[in-house]
Amino acid sequence: MTSDRIPRHPRTAVCAALTAAVVAAPVVGAPVAGTGPASAAATAPRPVCVSHQSGLAGKMSKDIAGALRGRSGTVAISLRDHTTHTRCTLRANQRFDSASVVKVTVLGTLLCDAQRHHRGLTKREKTLAKAMITKSDNASTSKLWKQLKPSGVKAFLRTAGMDATVPGKDGYWGLTRITANDQERLLDLITHANTVLSDGSRAYILSLMGKVIPEQRWGTPAGAPGGTKIHVKNGWLERSSHAWRVHSVGAFTGGGHDYTLTVLTQDDRTMEAGVATIEAVARAVHKDLNPTAHANTLYAPTDRPEEALPAVPED
Repeated sequence: MTSDRIPRHPRTAVCAALTAAVVAAPVVGAPVAGTGPASAAATAPRPVCVSHQSGLAGKMSKDIAGALRGRSGTVAISLRDHTTHTRCTLRANQRFDSASVVKVTVLGTLLCDAQRHHRGLTKREKTLAKAMITKSDNASTSKLWKQLKPSGVKAFLRTAGMDATVPGKDGYWGLTRITANDQERLLDLITHANTVLSDGSRAYILSLMGKVIPEQRWGTPAGAPGGTKIHVKNGWLERSSHAWRVHSVGAFTGGGHDYTLTVLTQDDRTMEAGVATIEAVARAVHKDLNPTAHANTLYAPTDRPEEALPAVPED
């Protein structure tokens, strides 16, 4: 396991198109030996956790595995808690189609580009960014994607150290290939001072992720304790291969909290199954990181989750 110490950078942010890995990649759980369908459960990789808090790593690994027990989809997880110095991963380097969670990357690219040109966002850009994040508006995303160009997105990914992420081709931003590790890198950039995104840029992203409409505040916030500031972006997408992809990335700050959680899923026959898997993992994580939280204060997400399906080529 790599060190979970977070590098601190000067407050002055310089966004240049240079490779700058800002977070060490966590280790992914290795599969247990086994063969044949009968041993599928045994051969599936298990969550791997490490922590500076005694007993927490083992408990979280067990509880996350319990949340996944009996679920048929493929799940990737990356968790980082800065308070207890805890890391958990599962298939964290496996690539998934991004669906709408890539919209946070698009916003990061836009802000990074503005910083590089020493300018603020235009009124048009602010309008598009707000709709893209708070309502998951696809048309706004497409306009910003076209403005930034794949080359601009790639430059941001290099600067952010998101080396495993591959932008979608031919304008299909929803087919950007992402990993849980890279999403955690992005969340860490957003929540902690660094040389890629300025403090103002980070605050802007967190503000919009904190104002997502109720219908889209499902997923990783499920079970978050009261007093926590919730920042979230979700996405889903169905195709003939791998059926439903359902994803959620969340940052939880304020009130002594400082952790981020990424859960990516695919291969579920229904969207509801993917949402249920993410929320089961999220509740286990929030409970273990906040064991004294009162049940009546835990965040209950909408029971009618909605999301905007991004455009994709016909299968």
